[in-house]
Amino acid sequence: MMDDHRRKIVRWVGTEVMPHERGVRLWLTRSGVPEGDVDDLIQEAYCRMSALDSVDHIARPDSYFFQIARNLLIEQVRRSRIIRFETAAALENLSDDDHASPERITAGRRELERVQGLISGLPERCRRIFELRKIHGLSQKEIAARLGVTESVVENDGAKGLRLILKGLRQAEHSRQDKDYADEQARNSR
Repeated sequence: MMDDHRRKIVRWVGTEVMPHERGVRLWLTRSGVPEGDVDDLIQEAYCRMSALDSVDHIARPDSYFFQIARNLLIEQVRRSRIIRFETAAALENLSDDDHASPERITAGRRELERVQGLISGLPERCRRIFELRKIHGLSQKEIAARLGVTESVVENDGAKGLRLILKGLRQAEHSRQDKDYADEQARNSR
């Protein structure tokens, strides 16, 4: 019988992580990982997350899921004596930003534009605090002095800005995944 703590972890995986499976699966598939390996990597990721002692330290379950899948793929390749060409290419794409393809560069530019748009859409003080902290690297104390507010205001508005940006990125990713899924369904129905 499962204890309450283990039930909490399993419930967290089910509610916070599983909704991101489709995105991780698409990402692995686009990276050239064979379908059977994708299933194995996702299953192992769930097993590892279910075995955690605590999930309180995980602020972004979606990023955590992607990172575990990536690490598992790297481990799988390291253990393997024979590396499939597609897997080697996927690993190169995952870790080698110095030789980015034109498609990746374009996608990166679009993502940067999206983030810049989200930042510019933040409430004024929140935007200024976020930019001073995350872009210019000022400390909370320096920002508080510069803007004439308390460090608590800087901390709260910085966190609010980050939450709003992450929410906007998640919404954009879900929209993109829905579009990809609809495009895939349309191609399959032809």
